Amino acid sequence: MSIRMFKSLKRFVAVALFAPALALAAGAELHLDRAPVSKDPVDLQHGAKLFVNYCLNCHSASFVRYNTLTRIGLTEEQIRDNLMFTGERVGDLMKIAMRPAESKVWFGATPPDLALIARQRASEFGSGADWLYTYLRQFYRDDARPTGWNNVVFENVGMPHALWELQGEQVATVTENADGTKSVALSLAKPGKMSPAEYDKAMADLVSFLVWMGEPGAEQRKSIGVFVLIFLAGLFVLSYALKKNYWKDIH
Repeated sequence: MSIRMFKSLKRFVAVALFAPALALAAGAELHLDRAPVSKDPVDLQHGAKLFVNYCLNCHSASFVRYNTLTRIGLTEEQIRDNLMFTGERVGDLMKIAMRPAESKVWFGATPPDLALIARQRASEFGSGADWLYTYLRQFYRDDARPTGWNNVVFENVGMPHALWELQGEQVATVTENADGTKSVALSLAKPGKMSPAEYDKAMADLVSFLVWMGEPGAEQRKSIGVFVLIFLAGLFVLSYALKKNYWKDIH
């Protein structure tokens, strides 16, 4: 390989490695609220209820089966009676009947699958849970949008505010900053069925469920990991003792 070719290869590798980081750094700063993610089964069950009633109409969770919810303390009978409404079997994947082509016409884009959304939305500004928690609480009325809604975190989002009856209707006040950027302040114009504190707690439960759904076996994996590390530590001690005993008479 010639020196010229080697230098060109180095430039290509440098661009490939650092271009994504530069692209992220070039984006506008995004303020995300810290999500109070819970592992409590009661909170996860409430989150599952919200997910099935408000999200599963448009969004699939196609990597998760209904009977996986037994891991958060529900029985299969409770799942069938409270979380299944269209004749699915308890072992079925959490999919929807809406066709992607139809949803793209209605919303301008196909609603994403939410099974891994808490991982997909992670960024340098915060975790995927932080993004979801902030996003779900920052919808506001915008008559210029086809759905009548907009979002501070996801400007010009195609998704309508499916939870507006719980939160109420927020309106935005836009302020021009000295550096040319805009600040958006939200205020509650019409109360919903929940108080702001109750709605924040409900969204925390929903986000906790979305995080759990991204890896239902996470807690089991971590528990197994602890035992594996303890085993490896013990094996290291025995191996070291064996090594010392084997080499003690060899000079």
